[in-house]
Amino acid sequence: MTMGSTPTGPSDTGSPADRPEASPWNVPNALTAFRCVLVPVFAWMLLSHPYETSWRIASTVLFAVAILTDSIDGHLARKYDIITKFGKLADPIADKALTGMAFIGLSIIGELPWWVTIIILVREWGITVMRFFMLRYGVMAANRGGKIKTVLQAVALILYLLPLPASGPLHWFAVVVMAAAFLFTVVTGIDYVREAIKLRRQASRP
Repeated sequence: MTMGSTPTGPSDTGSPADRPEASPWNVPNALTAFRCVLVPVFAWMLLSHPYETSWRIASTVLFAVAILTDSIDGHLARKYDIITKFGKLADPIADKALTGMAFIGLSIIGELPWWVTIIILVREWGITVMRFFMLRYGVMAANRGGKIKTVLQAVALILYLLPLPASGPLHWFAVVVMAAAFLFTVVTGIDYVREAIKLRRQASRP
């Protein structure tokens, strides 16, 4: 249907601005809420038995399942056009809470330097807050670098959560992936700040 035409049947949905927002009671939002619930469970499993192999494997599996729900809920929301304000707000919060807990947990048990965790968390939460404040000027969509960063963080955290030997090829592979995730996190954070400055300047032009 072309813009401005008159609806002719039940298949016509009108422009996006005219359509009512989808109900927040949907599967993607349920998956987001489920991911939020898994965060304290994951924290307890990791911190209560950090050096027992079976518990580390179980906490890694739980983390991987929670990360997988992030991909699934985003795919379903876009495919079935059920993106809601609740989802836009809760989804990034759930993601940052999950990965943040993983970084903090690994630092608490002494397997990841605190300075790595602090820099990553400052970047993650700082950019998230900045993107919310920038909504008055425009939407800052996730760029390709940000998506690569997310994948690298997930892979790096899974490798670090696994009970790998303290030395050997798998350990050093995990270190390399974590270093790449750290680098992408910092670089993409700088890119988002630059984009925000550019967006703000464009909005202030007459």
